[in-house]
Amino acid sequence: MTEFAAQVQAKIDQKTKPPGSLGQLESLAEKIATAQQTLTPTLSKPHVVVFAGDHGLADVGVSAFPKAVTAQMVLNFASGGAAINVFCRQQGMDLTVVDTGVDFDFDPNLPIVHGKVGRGTANMLESSALTPEQLGQCVDQSESLVAQIAADGCNIIGFGEMGIGNTAAASLIMSALYDLPLEVCVGRGTGLDDAGLQNKLQLLRQVRNNHTPNSPEEILTAFGGFEIAHIVGGMLAAASLKMLILVDGFITTAAYAVAYAINPDIENYAIFCHSSAEQGHEKLLTCLDVQPLLQLNMRLGEGSGCPLAYPLVQNAVAFFNEMASFAEAGVSDGNAHSQ
Repeated sequence: MTEFAAQVQAKIDQKTKPPGSLGQLESLAEKIATAQQTLTPTLSKPHVVVFAGDHGLADVGVSAFPKAVTAQMVLNFASGGAAINVFCRQQGMDLTVVDTGVDFDFDPNLPIVHGKVGRGTANMLESSALTPEQLGQCVDQSESLVAQIAADGCNIIGFGEMGIGNTAAASLIMSALYDLPLEVCVGRGTGLDDAGLQNKLQLLRQVRNNHTPNSPEEILTAFGGFEIAHIVGGMLAAASLKMLILVDGFITTAAYAVAYAINPDIENYAIFCHSSAEQGHEKLLTCLDVQPLLQLNMRLGEGSGCPLAYPLVQNAVAFFNEMASFAEAGVSDGNAHSQ
């Protein structure tokens, strides 16, 4: 344990409570203080970015919803009517929506970031989803956006996504990164029935057999989406800027897994918001050896877990900064407490 880590732990242990009695909030406070390298951490201008993009594989039936829903949901985000809008408003979090590659022509005046890399990714049954050039463009764009958000004073950023078919992409990424059978990675996504799930699994087996990527970047190029690639680049940029990173559900965790494979130091800044009801997410969290804050049986995406978990992050910082120590409160030390 470093000297600073010891100071953080001592501050937590001196609070007026039995040792460890605040459970996961204690490890969360320790992570935040260590990430910011201060005994008085702060949260500033929390922000969620939702990246939207279409997937060529959606044209062959891996989702219960048609591809057109991606564009329709972007319009819903822009008008403030989606769950992520409601939750961000409730928590006072800023929200930015980015078109990374939706197969639709949005009005240039729509209040979103227009960053279309293409009109959806390629069909993975026929080629890699992205070209290396497209991957580079995605990463560059998201790095620039995160840098702008940080420059505005934000030090905690959440990532969300919208893209019909992107649970298929996330499942393929997870399978390739951890050499797992697709059966444990593939779920029902937007609500496939049993026959739809079996069809999805069969299609993804064909895709998996058609590609042999080795590096994290090759896996992302073969199986990813424009929105997933943006999240990978955005998370890596946020970590380099020492921003706290709120990780939402299955798709964003798959993006995090790629980012982690590229730069493991990202784990020092990542806070996992919830365990999704999507089939592969709990297994993916286990592969990453991380514990999420919430279990609400959600599987919505959109970054929706970020504003829901944010009050817990706030309370972890609050107790660390404001809760009295035994000495300050005139209370006998922890040895006098019983659980």
